[in-house]
Amino acid sequence: MLYWLMKWVFLGPLLKALWPTKVVGAENIPETGGAILAGNHLAVADSFFMPLRVKRKVTFPAKSEYFTEPGFKGTLKKWFFTGVGQFPIDRSGGNAAQAALDTAIRLVREGHLLGIYPEGTRSPDGRLYKGKTGVARIALESGGVVVPVAMIGTDKVNPIGSKMWWPRRLEVRFGKPLDFSRYEGLAGDRFIERSITDEIMYALMELSGQEYVDIYAAKAKELLAAEAAGVKPSVPAQPGARDAARVPDSKVG
Repeated sequence: MLYWLMKWVFLGPLLKALWPTKVVGAENIPETGGAILAGNHLAVADSFFMPLRVKRKVTFPAKSEYFTEPGFKGTLKKWFFTGVGQFPIDRSGGNAAQAALDTAIRLVREGHLLGIYPEGTRSPDGRLYKGKTGVARIALESGGVVVPVAMIGTDKVNPIGSKMWWPRRLEVRFGKPLDFSRYEGLAGDRFIERSITDEIMYALMELSGQEYVDIYAAKAKELLAAEAAGVKPSVPAQPGARDAARVPDSKVG
């Protein structure tokens, strides 16, 4: 109930009025059944503006810190994120991360729309980074199609480190669904899961127009922090997304 109240009454109308958004490819979102909306991740604002342009409810995994912060502020955060249908994910790995993965798989199997950012964290510089294979595992075990989603301009609305949201025109692009049913029964195969993830990232690169970097965004943040501290780590030349995806010259999807 809170999800729809926020979308249609309290927050959604304000966001639509202040941030006009061009939507491309909305017809690519399945009207029924489970599916995965896999997006690039430029800003916190992504999780507000993308669901606003989708008729169906979109459920995102959210970092566990949003649910465990102490005090009154923490209680409000937990109430808000739980109320709008988000579920916590522990990014430290291990059993907690597996539990979040299992929840995501169950939601798609039950016919829900799952929103996920394969990069695992926001891009530190606007480029597109290597995807984590959890999205492939979810697709394989749930049987849901993957719809690539490119957010354009949210990094200008909500720059990293800024608590202000600035007026900008935005664009949300939904790509054609990617069907990985040809790999049915191969969940757990690391090579297959990496190939699927790279195919998704290649589709996102084409859709968004971002430069692709074949390292994880979290690692890129570490390198940037080291450089800011006066250390200049050397990073080997990265292959293009087409090489990383190991797909032929024809477009994915």
